[in-house]
Amino acid sequence: MTAIKHALQRDIFTPNDERLLSIVNVCKAGKKKKNCFLCATVTTERPVQVKVVKVKKSDKGDFYKRQIAWALRDLAVVDAKDAIKENPEFDLHFEKIYKWVASSTAEKNAFISCIWKLNQRYLRKKIDFVNVSSQLLEELPKVTEESVPSGENQSVTGGDEEAVDEYQELNAREEQDIEIMMEGCECAISNAEAFAERLSRELQVLDGANIQSIMASEKQVNILMKLLDEALKEVDQIELKLSSYEEMLQSVKEQMDQISESNHLIHLSNTNNVKLLSEIEFLVNHMDLAKGHIKALQEGDLASSRGIEACTNAADALLQCMNVALRPGHDMLLAVKEQQQHFSELREQFARRLANHLNNVFVQQGHDQSSTLAQHSVELTLPNHHPFHRDLLRYAKLMEWLKSTDYGKYEGLTKNYMDYLSRLYEREIKDFFEVAKIKMTGTTKESKKFGQRRLSLVGLHGSSGKLTGSTSSLNKLSVQSSGNRRSQSSSLLDMGNMSASDLDVADRTKFDKIFEQVLSELEPLCLAEQDFISKFFKLQQHQSMPGSMTEAEDLDGGTLPRQHNSGAPLPVSSEKDMIRQMMIKIFRCIEPELNNLIALGDKIDSFNSLYMLVKMSHHVWTAQNVDPASFLSTTLGNVLVTIKRNFDKCISNQIRQMEEVKISKKSKVGILPFVTEFEEFAGLAESIFKNAERRGDLDKAYTKLIRGVFVNVEKVANESQKTPRDVVMMENFHHIFATLSRLKISCLEAEKKEAKQKYTDHLQSYVIYSLGQPLEKLNHFFEGVEARVAQGIREEEVSYQLAFNKQELRKVIKEYPGKEVKKGLDNLYKKVDKHLCEEENLLQVVWHSMQDEFIRQYKHFEGLIARCYPGSGVTMEFTIQDILDYCSSIAQSH
Repeated sequence: MTAIKHALQRDIFTPNDERLLSIVNVCKAGKKKKNCFLCATVTTERPVQVKVVKVKKSDKGDFYKRQIAWALRDLAVVDAKDAIKENPEFDLHFEKIYKWVASSTAEKNAFISCIWKLNQRYLRKKIDFVNVSSQLLEELPKVTEESVPSGENQSVTGGDEEAVDEYQELNAREEQDIEIMMEGCECAISNAEAFAERLSRELQVLDGANIQSIMASEKQVNILMKLLDEALKEVDQIELKLSSYEEMLQSVKEQMDQISESNHLIHLSNTNNVKLLSEIEFLVNHMDLAKGHIKALQEGDLASSRGIEACTNAADALLQCMNVALRPGHDMLLAVKEQQQHFSELREQFARRLANHLNNVFVQQGHDQSSTLAQHSVELTLPNHHPFHRDLLRYAKLMEWLKSTDYGKYEGLTKNYMDYLSRLYEREIKDFFEVAKIKMTGTTKESKKFGQRRLSLVGLHGSSGKLTGSTSSLNKLSVQSSGNRRSQSSSLLDMGNMSASDLDVADRTKFDKIFEQVLSELEPLCLAEQDFISKFFKLQQHQSMPGSMTEAEDLDGGTLPRQHNSGAPLPVSSEKDMIRQMMIKIFRCIEPELNNLIALGDKIDSFNSLYMLVKMSHHVWTAQNVDPASFLSTTLGNVLVTIKRNFDKCISNQIRQMEEVKISKKSKVGILPFVTEFEEFAGLAESIFKNAERRGDLDKAYTKLIRGVFVNVEKVANESQKTPRDVVMMENFHHIFATLSRLKISCLEAEKKEAKQKYTDHLQSYVIYSLGQPLEKLNHFFEGVEARVAQGIREEEVSYQLAFNKQELRKVIKEYPGKEVKKGLDNLYKKVDKHLCEEENLLQVVWHSMQDEFIRQYKHFEGLIARCYPGSGVTMEFTIQDILDYCSSIAQSH
């Protein structure tokens, strides 16, 4: 082990200026035994660094290499595992725990003892030694540098190092001294005893010289001791003088302390005076109200503009004084309390005076506006409140002041304003709607006679043929012939010198203008009042209001709860809600009056709901673009719901009246009334709903109506006894197709195609059915021929059949000479003319179709004769040209 130690010192540690103090041969616990060495080293240069170095034998040769080094200051715990029994295992706790197994217990103990000594000497750090025998932990003698001279300290240090390590190399100077000494003594190498004896003699000589030197210097030591005694006496005298000086300075110190304390009190007093002055100036500047402001609050004229401005400035100054953020302790001052009490009294006095004055203004406005109602009673206009609003807006800042200082009086003024104005607006709006109703019904003295005459016309003619909710006489009257109906209508209308249709158009146009004027008058009135309320009562209009959907936004998806118009107080969640509640209370009569006007218009003519739906939808759309949650938007939305219901009711009534139509058994049907009425409805609706916002409602109504028309046309056609079913279907669907083609209604394109198809099908069916009669026997003969061919008989062999030979064919053909055919066609023309109505003017169309069909049948018969009776020479007794001449002459003669 000593050889390894010297080798490690020479090869690894000496090049790094380190000295190896202890070494132990170890391997890691629990693994394959790969031996290595743990070395305890110190550096030769100061400051001394102590390390634990792991050295491992290289795999490529017999030399050793340094693998890892830990500073001893990083070592926390040394665990020897067992303090009593011999155990080669031990743990070193650095940044992690390293477990080792030494080659022998003695090496482990020597290494742990060396680490303990190094810790005591260099680190003075408490490393925990666990499970270590107390015999190993022997403390080194503690020698301080103060107790010995520097030379002795060095010798002790050297001895201590020898105690730590049994081997110590000579440094270069020591080696040089020894070489010089040995060179001076030739026998040092050959005779070591003679050399040692010589050294001993020289040492004795040196000791004797030292003793003589000490004895020679005893006199000087005595002199030095005497000087030291004199110096001590001088020091005592100086200490006495210093004590007297200290006593003198003590009194000066006390006086200076008193002066310093006095200066501090003066400075503190000055500081307090400055702060007190600052507080007084703060209170005077912020809580002093000018006498002019006090006079304005107590006696200011609230009727003049100058007085209102002075009161407004005084109120603002008072509010600033009352809202001063007082500093801590100000509220405990008596003067502050008195000033605050004075301000409160001024505020109460002025608030009471302001509230009384504004209440008087509200009352006076009600009287002034009432006096102007008479001049508006004959015109369809609402009184203008702008002058009243302009006068009141002068008090807007005072209302804001009142809202922030005395909310109770502010609420009282708000309630009084709503009470006075609601009564005023109720009178104005009711009178306004009365004028509108009078203009709608035309119940003036000049129109009473004409109104009676028009009512008689409407009663006789079923509201001029219209299917309306107010006149449903069609469901009780049977369908008359078009000629009779036209003659009755013309005779009745001649009595009034005006057609009923013209009356309806004029009345509806008049109603539309009146209804639009009503909405145009109400809208600016409500908007102006809402804007005034917002400005006068200082309420914010434009706040985000989630979930403020009106009924108008959900017309087809159920009914939403309506707004309360009773004026009862509702919970107010925002200033915007408060504006709405005030508007509801002030204009509580608008919605009932609008509903009454709508009911009247619907009673006059249910088609008025079309005009009202378009107009109201436009106004609702306009109002919602401005403010979706405003009173105007909500109210008009609710009224729009009623109008939409009336419109749906109008459509339902028309469908119901279609289903209840009865036809006459004695006269031909012609164009059914509800077909004509659908045409008039569609024409009216297209003119009304042009570029309207609610086109979708009309399209839905169209779909319902046209389905009802289709179903009931077929129903009437099936029930018809006088007119053939095909004629009823052909004429009415032709009329429907013509109507839809003329109006170009995009949502009814499919129905237009369907109507055309039904018209074409029933025209063809009627032509085929009618043409079977003029050549009845010939038709039956050739039907038999076709039946034989269908059974498999060859066409050229049909003539050999007894019932269908040439003689039978000639016999049948002789029964239909040209004269007889012309007579049959003439009878057919008369019958068709009797079936068809004049309104639709389809006689020539049907006759031309019959001519084409007859020629087609003629060609078919000729073809059968040529194929089944070839070479027989049998031909019809009339030609295609004869048929054309017959048809043309018959048409011209009639």
